[in-house]
Amino acid sequence: MNAPFALQGEAVRAVDLGQPDEAARIEGFVREMGGSVFHRPAWLRAVERGTGQRARGLVSEKGGALTGWLPLSEVHSPVFGRLLASSGFAVEGGVLAERDATAAALCRATEEYAVRLSCPTIELRGGPAGEGWHTRSDSHCGFVVPLATDDEAQLLAIPRKQRAEVRKGLENDFEVSIGIRARDRAEHYAVYAESVRNLGTPVFPRSLFDAVLDGLDADILTVRHQGRPVASVLSLYHGDAVLPYWGGGTQAARALRANDRMYFELMLHARRQGCERFDFGRSKTGSGAYSFKKNWGFEPEPLAYSSWTAPGAARRDADPTSGRHAARIALWRKLPLALANKLGPPIARGLG
Repeated sequence: MNAPFALQGEAVRAVDLGQPDEAARIEGFVREMGGSVFHRPAWLRAVERGTGQRARGLVSEKGGALTGWLPLSEVHSPVFGRLLASSGFAVEGGVLAERDATAAALCRATEEYAVRLSCPTIELRGGPAGEGWHTRSDSHCGFVVPLATDDEAQLLAIPRKQRAEVRKGLENDFEVSIGIRARDRAEHYAVYAESVRNLGTPVFPRSLFDAVLDGLDADILTVRHQGRPVASVLSLYHGDAVLPYWGGGTQAARALRANDRMYFELMLHARRQGCERFDFGRSKTGSGAYSFKKNWGFEPEPLAYSSWTAPGAARRDADPTSGRHAARIALWRKLPLALANKLGPPIARGLG
């Protein structure tokens, strides 16, 4: 934006997150407002380093103090077009503001900003939306529970049927490790890539995972069977919560109950690290992942996502459950893993 957008003594302007002082100031505002890890400039910068999608954002200020913040990733996709996402590659985001009027001003200013950047779409993953924006709360749900006080209590907190699956996983001869070494990263990426290929989804570039591990509080928990990794999850730590964010298992994982063991071990590890909550992330309402999390005793909480489309532009459709993409997903599931891993990252870095 070339000039600030004024509102009753407040001014909205674009920020340069490459300036350390600017980024540090916004990080402090995110902490004060109780924002998510996805509101952090550190997240936007990691996404930029890992995918090439530019870190941007708008702030509102009054009397030299921050009063609002809207984190943005400028996403370019040859398949789905251009958009501003808040936040890119995230399940949360949107406006953080002290007042409703400030949030509204940030949304209005973002419409202008998007047009200037030739982005016909804005997506907010949470928070208030602008007037006339499209908002829905029936597409995804979040899942968060408090962690128990000890290992046995954590096991007993899991509903009976799912607890039996976890017990089977505990009985198997697994090796469980936690770290961010080269081996941890390579094994996680191999397992995750196979998992998403089986779901019909292009895999993100490994550089995204490396950037997140290097730029935020994160680690990898891997479950191995007979020396081979069968399940692995990259988790984020923010405030008092652990967020298992990018996880999956090989074809062998289900019969071995490796995923069940993985998430239970992560609960124990997170509590020992001082976490009080387990944030299982979002899932498409009614999906298999949605049911899996409910089986663990998590109550779904509907998430409100909002979008704006420039006048005359077509609404963006990057929903993997959309009927428009069903044939593509079916085809992707049949690709040899090596080919999917080669073709996937250039596509996935534009999904945002």
